[in-house]
Amino acid sequence: MRYFFSLTLYRIVVIVLLPILLLALLLRSRKNPAYRQRILERLGILPRKLKPNSIVIHAASVGEVIALKPLVDKLLSAQPQVEITFTSFTPTGSQQITSFYGDKVQHCFLPIDCWPCTWAFLQRLQPKALVIMETEIWPNLIAQAHSKRIPLLLINGRLTQKSVKQYKKFSWLVTPTLNCFNRLLVQSIDNLHHFLALDVAKKQCSVSGNIKFDLSISEQVQDKQQLLAKFIQNERSTWLVASTHPGDEELILESFAQLKQQHPSLLLILVPRHPERFAEVTALCASQQWQVVNRSDKSPVTSETDIWVIDTLGELLPACALADVVTMGGSFSHIGGHNPLEPALFKKAIIVGPNMANFAEITQRMLAHNGIIQLNERTPIAKQLSQQVNDILIDESERSILGQQAHDVVLSNQGATDKTYRAVLSLIK
Repeated sequence: MRYFFSLTLYRIVVIVLLPILLLALLLRSRKNPAYRQRILERLGILPRKLKPNSIVIHAASVGEVIALKPLVDKLLSAQPQVEITFTSFTPTGSQQITSFYGDKVQHCFLPIDCWPCTWAFLQRLQPKALVIMETEIWPNLIAQAHSKRIPLLLINGRLTQKSVKQYKKFSWLVTPTLNCFNRLLVQSIDNLHHFLALDVAKKQCSVSGNIKFDLSISEQVQDKQQLLAKFIQNERSTWLVASTHPGDEELILESFAQLKQQHPSLLLILVPRHPERFAEVTALCASQQWQVVNRSDKSPVTSETDIWVIDTLGELLPACALADVVTMGGSFSHIGGHNPLEPALFKKAIIVGPNMANFAEITQRMLAHNGIIQLNERTPIAKQLSQQVNDILIDESERSILGQQAHDVVLSNQGATDKTYRAVLSLIK
């Protein structure tokens, strides 16, 4: 009874806030027009071409889409008769799905978690099963799917200790929502304990490992890698900084200026996380008198080029192959970092900032095997960063060892995709 009232209250609040949520999307679209496109899908009004009775697999954004690729590939290969609807919530995630699969899967945005929107979404698709990645907990959608007896599976479940404390404040809503799932597959024993701390039924939870380790270098990535390599006309040392956020670039450029004194030919490859910041990042680099080339211009990177800004989508992973050292953006602030396994796949030396909360367990495993360098908060970050990059650039042997040890961590932790695949099949057979 308490859950009924709490869910009803949540539904009323979301309906009241719906105009504000839509306004927020429109405001964000001033920098990224993609946020105002296909707005009807945000309301659960889907294209008529979408077929019902598919497996709906949801990944919030581009990182989760990449992580889910091995699972979706396996389903497409082994279960060709089963239709897949691959949803996302961000335009970058949507573009990544389209880039990977074209019309091999159905695709749409997941709607705002408002009762009429999620009702329309489920009514239109009538899923065979709903598979949700990590911590995407949508009370309306999940409650409605549960009431319609649609099998629910949470995969790659992840909860930090901080998240547990926050969710406990809303346990009257969160706990019953999680208990709607038929199964919850979590990344590790620690994550299992965190879910159980929210009073999730123990029989529903099991440890499957982290599917983000199940990366591989596809033919598509290899082709992109070769294409990108053709743009760099001169062989030179290269430092790639991936998935940067506001504040990251200023720090990176300060370190880059120091490094240029010892490595005059060093090329910096910058990959901003969000498309709406591409022009802003290019302008910042140019304002500091660096010679900048944008990837979208398809211009060659000559010996005069200081910085190559990758202002295109879907090219971060192949770009990692071109670097001598890779630094993960978002790890110098509250963002919590991005996936260091992508450069590890190419045996690259990796440096991250002090905050890797989003990938804490992965980072700890890599640190334990000396496969990553993490900066601390005790020393000025720019100074630490330039020193670490410099040390890696001048010591080829150390660079190779770091990259190999990072790669070993990836290989030794693979296998979660197969367990997840079997769990998905158990729901639809």
